[in-house]
Amino acid sequence: MKLFKPPHLTNWVFPRLRWRFSSSEPVIFLTFDDGPNPEITPFVLDLLKEYKWKATFFCVGQNMLKYPELFQRIIAEGHQIGNHTMKHLNSVKTENGLYLQSFREFEESHPTKLFRPPYGRIKPSIAKEIGKTHQIIMWSWLSYDYDLSVSNERILSEAKRIKKGEILVLHDNAKITERQKGLLPQLFKQLKETGFRSEAISV
Repeated sequence: MKLFKPPHLTNWVFPRLRWRFSSSEPVIFLTFDDGPNPEITPFVLDLLKEYKWKATFFCVGQNMLKYPELFQRIIAEGHQIGNHTMKHLNSVKTENGLYLQSFREFEESHPTKLFRPPYGRIKPSIAKEIGKTHQIIMWSWLSYDYDLSVSNERILSEAKRIKKGEILVLHDNAKITERQKGLLPQLFKQLKETGFRSEAISV
């Protein structure tokens, strides 16, 4: 079963985590995980520029250092940067010290105030520590763009349920380059026709 939207109770069960924002305006928050990557991130940036929208990029530190010019382009075009750890670690499968080291290595290269745990998994003890200095950003709509068993048609249908103030998760990694080049223009068009615009998450 694919849960595109987490239950509303998640706000109460996980109070340290941010799942959505309140907004009186038709604003949504597009977020992109795992980049930057030269195969897909430029396409994403070009599309955002076409729509005059801003987004938040939760970058993997290793990719940030590997593609510095692309990383700087994200910043130069007015998008927000979030920490996605240096090595894209899974909190549940990683010793706390190693996980926090990966988080801090990212901060040494590019200090931020936003964090998203890779795979959407984070131990309560880790959340408590990182939450002292960062907003931990989760989501209220998960696209499943990384799962090729979920069709573009299904994703676009589920996107009709998106409401203002919601945080949307997408990805800019090389594995789904072709998927994104087909999906994102359709998704952006649909969101705009609904009346939405995307803004970067403020810090």
